[in-house]
Amino acid sequence: MTETTIFQPVLALIIWTWVMWAWMYATRLPAIGKAPTLDAKTWVGGTGRQLDDALPPRVQWVAHNYNHLFEQPVLFYALTLTIAFLGHGHGINTAIAWAYVGIRIVHSLFQALVNRVVVRFVLFLLGSLCLMSLTVHATYYAFGWHGTPIVKLG
Repeated sequence: MTETTIFQPVLALIIWTWVMWAWMYATRLPAIGKAPTLDAKTWVGGTGRQLDDALPPRVQWVAHNYNHLFEQPVLFYALTLTIAFLGHGHGINTAIAWAYVGIRIVHSLFQALVNRVVVRFVLFLLGSLCLMSLTVHATYYAFGWHGTPIVKLG
């Protein structure tokens, strides 16, 4: 059986997403209870925009980052699973996946605690470069450009 270590960073990012979920509720629920414009007992409906207006920015920074973990990381999950299924979920691909996860964790901490946009952008860019590398690798394997095609199209 082919070694597949790429699932480790996948699970690490999933665990980190749960950490951010817990942090979001640990900060958001008390803030909702203290917000003068929100009555949790009678509140019907609502949007994130309403919470942005009613809660302190630092509380919302955590929530915004939690939401971000369901945006670009979707590509990470698709790419890592594709690479694993193509039999290349080890070596350099695992290293790139770990780099992406590390960058996302730093991004989360920075957004939740400091939130300087220029630094967040640099971290986002570095993560994007990791995903671009994994995209090139997945394409290379899927189309058989490394030798014997694993997936035959057509």
